[in-house]
Amino acid sequence: MTENRDNTLDELDRKIVVATQSGLPLVPEPYQAVAEEVGTTADDVMARMQKMLESEVIRRIGAVPNHYTLGFRGNGMSVWDVPDEKVMELGEKIGALDFVSHAYQRPRHQPIWNYNLFAMVHGKDRAEVMVKADAIAELLGEDNRGHEVLFSTKILKKTGLRIKSK
Repeated sequence: MTENRDNTLDELDRKIVVATQSGLPLVPEPYQAVAEEVGTTADDVMARMQKMLESEVIRRIGAVPNHYTLGFRGNGMSVWDVPDEKVMELGEKIGALDFVSHAYQRPRHQPIWNYNLFAMVHGKDRAEVMVKADAIAELLGEDNRGHEVLFSTKILKKTGLRIKSK
């Protein structure tokens, strides 16, 4: 990819994005499959994707599991009011728990919304999620100044921006 300030994609980069935007192929050598589709080598695909990550054209490459398919139907977004000066430290602790898929900071919108730390908790049912939220509350101790668990009511399709092939 040509280095430039506006992160313009060249034709091959664009083909790689189109070929991977719905996910990498579920084959033993996914980068090789993409390379064959776009007319280059697997090494070139990986190098170009790395450059796109570094220049923030691509935000991340990662697995996106369907928790419902895996049997986790009690998914809940736990929201926490913790001291602002500790939010990063506490977020890292919560994010390291095996039942939390992601934790992140969000701005408060007081006086209506006092929560600044969010953590997605997964469980087989809502009761299991509440037990896990109690474990987070125990971990936080006196830094937990309040929390709620917001349960999913419908499955939303998770996709990012898509570009059309030419």
